[in-house]
Amino acid sequence: MNLRQVLIRTRDEIGQELALYRSLARWIARRPDVPTDAAAIGYAQLSAPMLWLWIFGSATEVVVVEVVLRSIEARWAEIVRLPVLILGIWGVLWMLGQLAAYKVRPHLLTADHLLIRNGSRTRVVVPLDSIASLRAAGHDYPGVVKSLHHADDLLLVGVNLRTNLELVLDRPIALDTSQGTKTAERVGLWVDDPRAATTQLRAGTARGT
Repeated sequence: MNLRQVLIRTRDEIGQELALYRSLARWIARRPDVPTDAAAIGYAQLSAPMLWLWIFGSATEVVVVEVVLRSIEARWAEIVRLPVLILGIWGVLWMLGQLAAYKVRPHLLTADHLLIRNGSRTRVVVPLDSIASLRAAGHDYPGVVKSLHHADDLLLVGVNLRTNLELVLDRPIALDTSQGTKTAERVGLWVDDPRAATTQLRAGTARGT
């Protein structure tokens, strides 16, 4: 990895971090990122229980480690206590930010497109007039933790490496995504309620015809 790649990776990581904190601020303020001319389609229910377990476990660990280190009468314990405490609090805030990003940044259905999202950074824009049909179809990602997966004519934007709804497009088209342009004929995504989402999308595509 050369210097340019390192700088780009560092920029992306910082951007992701800041986006999580902005999502957390929106969640606290109860201001979801949903424009007035768009309908929200949620996808957070699958990941929320697991994230809450991690948040509770991590917060408990922070308290326990802090108590233990304070009880140790040794110089090394005092030296490591503050860095460990900061790291633990950062981890809890990061997970809260991830959960907040799922909550405040749902998929968005507008008059002419569906904006598929995953958290604070991943997005895919699908024009409604390109959707030929919708069907309940599950896909599992390969064993790699990533929110967007592209293979052949299939583009997946899942939650916990899973999707449960598939959009079949009328032709292979170039889609605008957070990772550049991707050409696909099928798009899989995860939604909390596939039946309700299908109804919303069919109504949206019908209006556009």
